[in-house]
Amino acid sequence: MSLKGRHLIDPNDFTLEELNQIFELAHKMEKNPQDYSDLCKGKILATLFYEPSTRTKFSFEAAMLRLGGSILGFADANTSSVKKGESISDTIRVMDGYSDIVVMRHPREGAPKLASNFSSVPIINGGDGGHQHPTQTLTDLFTINNLKGEIKNLRIALCGDLKYGRTVHSLIKTLARYEGMSFYLISPGQLQMPVYIKDYVKNQYNVEIIETEDLEDVINKVDVLYMTRIQRERFFNEEDYLKLKNSYILTSDKIKNAKENMMIMHPLPRVNEIDYSVDDDKRAVYFKQAKYGVYARMSLIAHLLGVN
Repeated sequence: MSLKGRHLIDPNDFTLEELNQIFELAHKMEKNPQDYSDLCKGKILATLFYEPSTRTKFSFEAAMLRLGGSILGFADANTSSVKKGESISDTIRVMDGYSDIVVMRHPREGAPKLASNFSSVPIINGGDGGHQHPTQTLTDLFTINNLKGEIKNLRIALCGDLKYGRTVHSLIKTLARYEGMSFYLISPGQLQMPVYIKDYVKNQYNVEIIETEDLEDVINKVDVLYMTRIQRERFFNEEDYLKLKNSYILTSDKIKNAKENMMIMHPLPRVNEIDYSVDDDKRAVYFKQAKYGVYARMSLIAHLLGVN
């Protein structure tokens, strides 16, 4: 199955077989990165980041550089012609002539999808508002697959900002496609997972969903605990953020009763939702998860460019 020339806007753009294809190559790249150091020689990745990013932007740049390719783009739309009023469609039409593949992050939901309508090169959604973050999902799935051996019959707890958290929106929609999955959704009442997403995964995949505000009540039952930060930038007023920002703080004491092989994941950056004391616990895999993101994106780039 070839993914050459495809866009990645939503994780469900790819079948499970196509996702496995990406993971297989990512695993080979992790084991022997030197074998792929010239794979994208002469290719250019454009990074169009209309919104701040550390891991997504730098991991894409690291991925392309490790493949022997080059990078151009911006990390602040105000340094580009966007400040002069240039439209997304015009920016993309111009970048078509400058690059072979584009990754785009935008605060407006649907912007990468719009961009894909005007692009002759692959567009990768690097995050659009509170909507989707498909390459973080690739990273998360690759991490679970690598450390658990397979993605199957797992109890997944998603904790924190489930209303605005695009990482968990993408993740639950994709994980629900795998066999035997069930979910614990842990959040304050004001930050619950949107109803349309819960209805989608229930109706499409008949998965079990349990909602609670109590992390400690379910922590002994789960195989994967996926923590997220309360996102200050998604709130309309500071007062609401301050009320909720300390809703969940994971400490060493709180994971004493968790399974020995539970995985603690986080898309990063963290603020204070995981205490630094947890970092030394063998179940904490979030920094390894960030590293795996480079290999997942290397594989994605190679597949979309058709150079693998």
